[in-house]
Amino acid sequence: MELGRRDSLALLTDLYQFTMAYAYWRAGRQREPAEFELFFRRCPFQGGFALSAGLGECLAFLRGFRLREPEIEYLQSVLPSTMETAFFDYLRTVDASEITVSSAPEGSIVFATVPLLQVKGPLLVVQLLETTLLSLVSYASLVATNAARFRMLAGPNKKLLELGLRRAQGPDGGLSASKYSYIGGFDWTSNVLAGKLYGIPVRGTVAHSYIMSFTSLAEVQPQTLKPLDGDEPVDFLPIAESWLRQVCQTLQVPYDRVNHGELAAFVSYAIAFPHNFYGLVDTYSVMGSGVPNFCAVALALNQLGYRAVGIRVDSGDLGKQAREIRQVLRTCSANFQVPWFATIPIAVSNDVSERSLEELMQEGNEIDVIGIGTNVVTCPLQPSLGCVYKLVKVNGCSKLKLTEDEEKMTIPGSKVVYRLYAATGLAFMDLMALEEEPPPRAGQEVAVRLLGRSEVARSVTPTAVEILHRIYFKDGQQVCQALPSLLEIKIHTQASLSMLNPAHKRVQDPEPYQVAVTEKLHFLLSDLRRSSRVNKQGTKHMTRGPIRRQNTFKSRWREAFVCVFWVLLCSLWALRVTTCTYRL
Repeated sequence: MELGRRDSLALLTDLYQFTMAYAYWRAGRQREPAEFELFFRRCPFQGGFALSAGLGECLAFLRGFRLREPEIEYLQSVLPSTMETAFFDYLRTVDASEITVSSAPEGSIVFATVPLLQVKGPLLVVQLLETTLLSLVSYASLVATNAARFRMLAGPNKKLLELGLRRAQGPDGGLSASKYSYIGGFDWTSNVLAGKLYGIPVRGTVAHSYIMSFTSLAEVQPQTLKPLDGDEPVDFLPIAESWLRQVCQTLQVPYDRVNHGELAAFVSYAIAFPHNFYGLVDTYSVMGSGVPNFCAVALALNQLGYRAVGIRVDSGDLGKQAREIRQVLRTCSANFQVPWFATIPIAVSNDVSERSLEELMQEGNEIDVIGIGTNVVTCPLQPSLGCVYKLVKVNGCSKLKLTEDEEKMTIPGSKVVYRLYAATGLAFMDLMALEEEPPPRAGQEVAVRLLGRSEVARSVTPTAVEILHRIYFKDGQQVCQALPSLLEIKIHTQASLSMLNPAHKRVQDPEPYQVAVTEKLHFLLSDLRRSSRVNKQGTKHMTRGPIRRQNTFKSRWREAFVCVFWVLLCSLWALRVTTCTYRL
């Protein structure tokens, strides 16, 4: 795949990236070697995996990353006027010539906490890249994962058509959704521009508006069609009307109740596209009009040597209607001795979601093609993957983000990620190790600490070991790994998913995949946590001083009050005794 240039994206970032860049520059730290990792903290859709996507767009962006004069001028207009002019001169020299990017191959399965991208280079530059890389990876990976879930629910034999452009978050969202739905497992898109730009197969049928635009057979123009093996055009309309009478008699549908405007629309479309006739049958009445009209026109086309390519329903109980339509097609096939008629593909669409698709697949349906729009392109179950971009090393020192929220802690240091495979050939663990550590070997035991359950070490023995990341970008313009085509990425996606245990791929309540660190990385993590907590405890002790003094002050008042109370009580007792003695 040829990388396009993303020249205009240098300012597609957050303002604070430039203010931080200035602070780095002022402190003389702009060229300190640094490493960031881009990852997500939880698998999307409460699932067990995600797909890595957007790598090609990231590399195209890096190849063209440079701040040109109009962009520099704009930054000068929005950043504080107190910033030194020399900083903007420095920005004119900034590019990605010293950046190195490692990534899993696009379309690979990835898991929470495991880096999708590892980015190394001068501190100022890798900081500036953050927002753009997050933007290019997060949505792409989310949509690809969403599409893969639809593919798993539909099974391998159903055709999936993405038709969400009109529901997408703008033109860019629509193009991205078409591209990454295809990677995730969809077969076609309705998006013509996506087809042109990315080579995705495009498909389409007709809209209700086309059917509704016809009111009578008189509107059919032209009315003739040349037979497939003939030279002279024949009047097609009477042939279709004749077949409609026979179909209505066979199906016991009153001929006078069939909508003739709908028949006119079908005839007109069939004459325009005799090789690609597709009927939308739910504009008026599916079984009372749409299906009889479709069958009549399809049989008329068959008489002239053509074959209809499909029938579509866009409303109602899709599973039930598909079964009824299939029965009608079989009946016509048998009665009119047209064998292929029984197997005409049935397509459905109508706000298909994960839940409705799962129900359709459980019903033993007769559906061949499923059109999905809103629920694949907008990802309503989780509109954001929540990727983050965190510093793990700077100037040779490993860095750790330590927070009260355990989930938001990072894993420090330059790392290599290994995917470990069991004897079944399925992946069972992703193991993160420090860069300087010897790699785990197939057939040899290795001690690991599971993330989230790192108190006790355990040993695993993989039968195969794979390095997850490859270097894709180095020394600026050099792409170190050849990039595959979109079709090759799609094929890799399905191969990658096939290497994952079905328990991890369940749409509902998947079994968590194991992610672990080596003992050495665990000890580094523990040491950094310990030292950070020591510093934090020192801060806490400092803040506790006034509280303790305040508490001591309160306790002294309490003691004084108790003493006064006892003195008064004793005085009252003594007075009572004295009074009693006096009376005696």
